[in-house]
Amino acid sequence: MKDPIDINRTAHIVQFTVMLENKVGHLSDLVLLLSNNHLHLIALTLLDTTDITAVRLVVNYPDQAREVFRTHGFLFHEHAVVAVEIESEQDLKCVTCALVQAEINLHYIYAFLMRPGGKTGLVIRCEDPDLAEDVLIKNNIRVLSDKDIAR
Repeated sequence: MKDPIDINRTAHIVQFTVMLENKVGHLSDLVLLLSNNHLHLIALTLLDTTDITAVRLVVNYPDQAREVFRTHGFLFHEHAVVAVEIESEQDLKCVTCALVQAEINLHYIYAFLMRPGGKTGLVIRCEDPDLAEDVLIKNNIRVLSDKDIAR
């Protein structure tokens, strides 16, 4: 699928889950705040309930985003996720098959909004990110690091 990858590389990506009150304009305010602090949304997905929206996001500079969230009083959580690069639907099949064969439970997957170089990326939250990285790399799937998504 891709060129061989250094198996010793650790590539966890930080995903933030920011809790927002489910009111008109709150997501827009969050996006504007990130933009005003020169943070780029790399990946984004929402989980909406009646009262709260959980905004799962990946940004280019997680340390800076963490500080912005703290400074502005946002309730947020962080998780290590695995990010991979895919070129086609066939690559998605390779990713999911490799993880299933290794019996790695997937919690959720969502796509990148953008990526330098024009390739598609996936964010994968699973029960064992270290094992998932090893399995994916051994299957010649390009695992992305924070350096790959920084701008």
